Amino acid sequence: MSDTRRRVKVYTLNEDRQWDDRGTGHVSSTYVEELKGMSLLVRAESDGSLLLESKINPNTAYQKQQDTLIVWSEAENYDLALSFQEKAGCDEIWEKICQVQGKDPSVEVTQDLIDESEEERFEEMPETSHLIDLPTCELNKLEEIADLVTSVLSSPIRREKLALALENEGYIKKLLQLFQACENLENTEGLHHLYEIIRGILFLNKATLFEVMFSDECIMDVVGCLEYDPALAQPKRHREFLTKTAKFKEVIPITDSELRQKIHQTYRVQYIQDIILPTPSVFEENFLSTLTSFIFFNKVEIVSMLQEDEKFLSEVFAQLTDEATDDDKRRELVNFFKEFCAFSQTLQPQNRDAFFKTLAKLGILPALEIVMGMDDLQVRSAATDIFSYLVEFSPSMVREFVMQEAQQSDDDILLINVVIEQMICDTDPELGGAVQLMGLLRTLIDPENMLATTNKTEKSEFLNFFYNHCMHVLTAPLLTNTSEDKCEKDFFLKHYRYSWSFICTPSHSHSHSTPSSSISQDNIVGSNKNNTICPDNYQTAQLLALILELLTFCVEHHTYHIKNYIMNKDLLRRVLVLMNSKHTFLALCALRFMRRIIGLKDEFYNRYITKGNLFEPVINALLDNGTRYNLLNSAVIELFEFIRVEDIKSLTAHIVENFYKALESIEYVQTFKGLKTKYEQEKDRQNQKLNSVPSILRSNRFRRDAKALEEDEEMWFNEDEEEEGKAVVAPVEKPKPEDDFPDNYEKFMETKKAKESEDKENLPKRTSPGGFKFTFSHSASAANGTNSKSVVAQIPPATSNGSSSKTTNLPTSVTATKGSLVGLVDYPDDEEEDEEEESSPRKRPRLGS
Repeated sequence: MSDTRRRVKVYTLNEDRQWDDRGTGHVSSTYVEELKGMSLLVRAESDGSLLLESKINPNTAYQKQQDTLIVWSEAENYDLALSFQEKAGCDEIWEKICQVQGKDPSVEVTQDLIDESEEERFEEMPETSHLIDLPTCELNKLEEIADLVTSVLSSPIRREKLALALENEGYIKKLLQLFQACENLENTEGLHHLYEIIRGILFLNKATLFEVMFSDECIMDVVGCLEYDPALAQPKRHREFLTKTAKFKEVIPITDSELRQKIHQTYRVQYIQDIILPTPSVFEENFLSTLTSFIFFNKVEIVSMLQEDEKFLSEVFAQLTDEATDDDKRRELVNFFKEFCAFSQTLQPQNRDAFFKTLAKLGILPALEIVMGMDDLQVRSAATDIFSYLVEFSPSMVREFVMQEAQQSDDDILLINVVIEQMICDTDPELGGAVQLMGLLRTLIDPENMLATTNKTEKSEFLNFFYNHCMHVLTAPLLTNTSEDKCEKDFFLKHYRYSWSFICTPSHSHSHSTPSSSISQDNIVGSNKNNTICPDNYQTAQLLALILELLTFCVEHHTYHIKNYIMNKDLLRRVLVLMNSKHTFLALCALRFMRRIIGLKDEFYNRYITKGNLFEPVINALLDNGTRYNLLNSAVIELFEFIRVEDIKSLTAHIVENFYKALESIEYVQTFKGLKTKYEQEKDRQNQKLNSVPSILRSNRFRRDAKALEEDEEMWFNEDEEEEGKAVVAPVEKPKPEDDFPDNYEKFMETKKAKESEDKENLPKRTSPGGFKFTFSHSASAANGTNSKSVVAQIPPATSNGSSSKTTNLPTSVTATKGSLVGLVDYPDDEEEDEEEESSPRKRPRLGS
């Protein structure tokens, strides 16, 4: 079995007319009892399994191509090919086939290819007409030759006969000599005939003729003939392009003359197929199948020859990563690898596997890491294309590399972070490169293509790595654009070397403080677009949309990793700031992110949304949209309709209790009335359950109802305030063992809110940078403010003179003197009014009219 003469690759032709590699093995010709005849057997060299068992049928047409290929059809749509490593092995098997069929081994085709209709005509032909008589190859016979070649294309038998005649008489070379004569004489008519003749010969679809036409001696004259299309007023200049414009660049000198010749030939034949020949019609699409196969096998041979020359590849990698290599040389090296990887796509999976393993062993990923960070746009673009080939073929290989790299390098220079940086820094106004890189990142973080073995799980390991080392880089533009912290923004811009225009800048101060008896128009819901950072630069908005698309993908596929991240960063609140963008597509991306979260129907997320009052920006957007019937309107309505249909009780109660007054006027859909109905039905059910319990069990002594629990919760937060004197997260319940709430979320929010409260003593309190709240007031005039879209909850005044009008420790804290609502933070200076809170008739404010 070690005999390399018999070593072959087995190919089958698929529905797309592409050759599929079925494996490598050793071929033999033996008698098979079951098939009752001599058969070709191919056994795999890896495990000895049978790759092919094919009886040599006496009537099957076998073709020998390029000295090392044998091609035949076993059924109407089942073509097979054996590609031999050595010519001697091909000749040996060819003799066996010819022996069975009683043919001379010198022929290239053992049978005429005929169909049933042709068989009948063939039987009627006189025996003397086995070959076609070709006219003498002279200038005055060109029209006759052209008519003959054109006429045979519709008949498989006549095509075969003409091909044999052309091959036996060396006719093609004689025709090309006539072409040179016609061109010297400027014989336009003759040149037009030669175009038809050469085009017709290509459509004969014969490999033996292609070998003559595409030889170094003939190919440029063939291209010359194809320049003179009679349909064109002026001939094309294809030869000028191939000889002068198209330059063959040897990044490293290729010493193998056969390899160099094969590269030249493949490029020129591909040019003929793609550029010169017109797109074949539906009736001609199979005429060039052999030409496609010719190019395919050439590419396979080129990749194999280069792959086996490790000295050549090692030298390429050494120069690519050498700091002394000049920019022009490095650009050529990267373009070579790009072309090399493109050629590798002709290989079948097992061969591609070996190809990419060779590149990985030589260090392709560390080399890409270097070149992707370079300033040259062409180099970065080519490196991105190479990276895409690697990711598409084996994302696990890339993931394994970056996880090993993380143990030795800083986060800033990790390959994935370099990719994210390239995505963020894309200078293309349409972000073409960023879209491509986003797709690659999505493939890398997709759990569907991650492997699970008995010893380790790639999914958990890689996602832990990604969220620890890379997620902060991905979300940095989003957090920067929804933050009022200028220092954070400056750091990010400096760190990532790019410039964004922030059209809507943060408002850190107001020209006047809001009197306790009235509310500033700026603080009314629906009128706060000037107070919120919104990335209204189009390129920035596109980038944020891409980032949100990735984060939405994470919500769907990453469960607890993204859940912890959203809580730690209060990410949904930051994302919903983008509902204020003037770019509707960005507002829709933010809404889609929230919709995916709600679509999970996870009570953990639902608590986060209700306690943070995160429906408010969505409802603001709906009200600001007014009566316009557009995609934003439909998307918001669909969000609430989903909650109604799925009967998500906690969200339904929150929406009805806090926002129904603002939404009840929307009657063109029944969504909000439906939510109110669901809420009231659930409330009735709860009351019935309560009434069915004996009165002694309803006593607070034995049963703690929701109100009692809420009072205990407030007492717990009050105690924390008295002990620590700090702002704490008021509405969030203390984590229970069964909750998934992150341990450091409360500390994170404490620190964040305490820092913000220092500078905002006299300002309207806000729940988070860029956040905004429904405005509450004791003033009836404020409740009926000038903005018809404002939503104002009415809270009964705690005192008649208004001297002490603050209400603390509500699920949504109310501070009338400061003219704004604080959602998550209780301030220490509110402690003195705890007693007044106890006398308040309601714990959760209801929306007024």
